[in-house]
Amino acid sequence: MEMGFRWYGPDEDAVKLQDIRQIPGAKQVVGALFDVPVGEVWPLAKIKALKAQIEAAGLKFTIVESVNIHDDIKIGLPTRDRYIENYQQTIRNLAQVGAKTICYNFMPIFDWIRTDLHFKLDDGSKALAFQERYTAEDPQVLIQQIQQGDNGFSLPGWEPERLAKVQQLFKAYADVDATRLAANLKYFLDAILPVCEECHIQMAIHPDDPPMPLFGLPRIFKNAADMRAIVAMNPSLANGFTICTGSLGENPDNDIPAIIREFVAQGRVPFVHARNIKYAGHGHDFREAAHLSSEGSLDMYEIMKALHDTGFDGVIRPDHGRDIWGEAGRPGYGLYDRALGLTYLNGLWEAISKS
Repeated sequence: MEMGFRWYGPDEDAVKLQDIRQIPGAKQVVGALFDVPVGEVWPLAKIKALKAQIEAAGLKFTIVESVNIHDDIKIGLPTRDRYIENYQQTIRNLAQVGAKTICYNFMPIFDWIRTDLHFKLDDGSKALAFQERYTAEDPQVLIQQIQQGDNGFSLPGWEPERLAKVQQLFKAYADVDATRLAANLKYFLDAILPVCEECHIQMAIHPDDPPMPLFGLPRIFKNAADMRAIVAMNPSLANGFTICTGSLGENPDNDIPAIIREFVAQGRVPFVHARNIKYAGHGHDFREAAHLSSEGSLDMYEIMKALHDTGFDGVIRPDHGRDIWGEAGRPGYGLYDRALGLTYLNGLWEAISKS
């Protein structure tokens, strides 16, 4: 197991590589190219430059998050084959620099949804939060709230140029239900997984966040049953999962340690997002919490124990930290709270290993 830390690059992240290098136990940088339009090929020269920058800081780069999927693929338009060919070439280019895992998602329009980026906690820190009642409004209202609270950073899945076309996107997805979306995922997987096998790269689909339909849009990775259905689409071991404890944990019916034990044992989990959330006590509402078990609703000890017991040897990164100590960086992705989270997770792993 290695600990990683997500980084958005020198131009889009207030966190510096040297900051990450100073976190005890941080070995990997989880990165991507954010200036390449979705659907286009990632140029090999740019990938090499990113890798060189990360390695110059004394860190590794084997996990890519994310190579996003063009909407034409998710919708199932005739143009999808061109974008799939581009994706195949990006896989080949990433393999040339030693990438091992590609995290991606298959969520329509919104990669993730929160209704408050700066929910104030009793201790004065601020966290991401979700209150379901706000999703009953026009999605344009939520888009404006997100853009007003982004602290000047472009948030993945909420890029202004893409969301400017949100009404057209909703029309394009009008006939895409869960069955059709799943069929389009299978089409995508069947096309790219042979390339992944040739290149020794494992795909790792990220759960829906939150794991339920919103704004009339379907969701197809919400729980263990959905994971089994995704495995059934294509049995290749290159067809893997990112287990995000927060996204799956946002539904209290999901047993995260049991999910880990089932799918890590199959060799299908190269990557884990470890975060804690706190149920608000009504409906599907929740907020992000510090990683410590007692601060949220998830038992992080049992989660880490399940990973250890199943021989997990991939990369774990702390996820969605609070804004603490006056930090005002990218919402959910500041330095301080995620660094605390990484150290806490490392401490749990060491204690479990030695017990």
